[in-house]
Amino acid sequence: MAKLKIYTTDFCSWCDRAKRILESRGIEYEELNIHGNPAMRDEIEALTGRRDVPQIFIDDQHIGDDDDLAELAQTGNLEKMLQLEGEGSMSTTEKNNGDAIEERNVIIIGGGTAGFAAGVYTSRAMLEPLLITGDALGGQLSLTLDLENYPGFFGTEAVDFIQGLQQQAERFGTEVRFDMVTEVDFNRHPFYVKTYEKEYLAKSVIICTGASPRMLEVPGEEEFGGRGVSYCATCDGFFFQNQRLIVVGGGDAALEEGIFLTKFASEVFVVHRRDQLRASQIMQERAFKNDKIKFIWNTVVEEIQGDGEKVNGALLRNVDTDEKQVFPIDGVFIFVGHIPNTELFKGTIEFDDQDYIVVDKLQGTNIPGVFAAGDVHDHIFRQAITAGGAGAAAAISAEKFIAELENRSYPGQ
Repeated sequence: MAKLKIYTTDFCSWCDRAKRILESRGIEYEELNIHGNPAMRDEIEALTGRRDVPQIFIDDQHIGDDDDLAELAQTGNLEKMLQLEGEGSMSTTEKNNGDAIEERNVIIIGGGTAGFAAGVYTSRAMLEPLLITGDALGGQLSLTLDLENYPGFFGTEAVDFIQGLQQQAERFGTEVRFDMVTEVDFNRHPFYVKTYEKEYLAKSVIICTGASPRMLEVPGEEEFGGRGVSYCATCDGFFFQNQRLIVVGGGDAALEEGIFLTKFASEVFVVHRRDQLRASQIMQERAFKNDKIKFIWNTVVEEIQGDGEKVNGALLRNVDTDEKQVFPIDGVFIFVGHIPNTELFKGTIEFDDQDYIVVDKLQGTNIPGVFAAGDVHDHIFRQAITAGGAGAAAAISAEKFIAELENRSYPGQ
């Protein structure tokens, strides 16, 4: 049997995703955590040419990151590469063909604050919900280091909050599966949901798929992804010890990640297209007081440049004067907003003009029995606490929908 090893670091949601893929298949692996280990950091960069984690090897063959691992697992090629055939393993196709469609009362799609809140409420209603996490357990919080503004949570690390969400939901009876939904059919009832691993029918579905970081969509961004371009400071900041970095954005995420990067970088330049920040006052004060952080106002990044192997500069343009300059830099961290994860539901669920799901005051979509909560519909507040409230509301509405479907009484009627 071939040996698999995975290079990770602390506070890395994509590393957690890779480990969950392996653990769900019972695949043993060796984890090499590079956090605080410059020699190991330099080793992984020399081996792969990349400056991000996770990075995964089978024997001495580099197979890529968590996305590459997921693709291998979905196609059944991971077991082949690990020489597991004949040892009781089955491909995803074989598993799906061999298993009957599973029937559930409620399926919650997404493992962020909204999803776990919905899990708590539906499980307390004795509906035995199934929560399918998707690729990022914790949602947007998985990309956040600190959490200070959730009432009643007195910790500081978002990872502790995420673990608490899952534990509470599971304690009341929510079943959590680390899988990804690939197809839905809401034109039939019970609703059809298909994942990489299984097929389901559900009386009600709660969509909590959240949102993903928005790209700049400039030349060089995709080319140097993982080679100096990043969307997660807590994941990749350690690769930039004593280097100059650009953070693009002017909101809380940009400043929080910028402050975190000062632990490693020699200088952090916040590039913002306006002359004022959108971040909360407390985050602005912290950033302005940090000697390592400097601001480049009224400016956008037009191109990310490199030497073919990694980033070495960015082409900046002042939006007022149209003046351009090549700014020498070692890395670019991008935090310019989010796009909702709604692609799966196009053609079925009603969206607004920004592709966020449209919901009514009861969190209902245009399909009766299908509800949505969290950043997948909220492009105004985008807070953990508002997502949690929306998840609870969606769960209560789902409970009422199922009660009416089964012609039984509902609490409060």
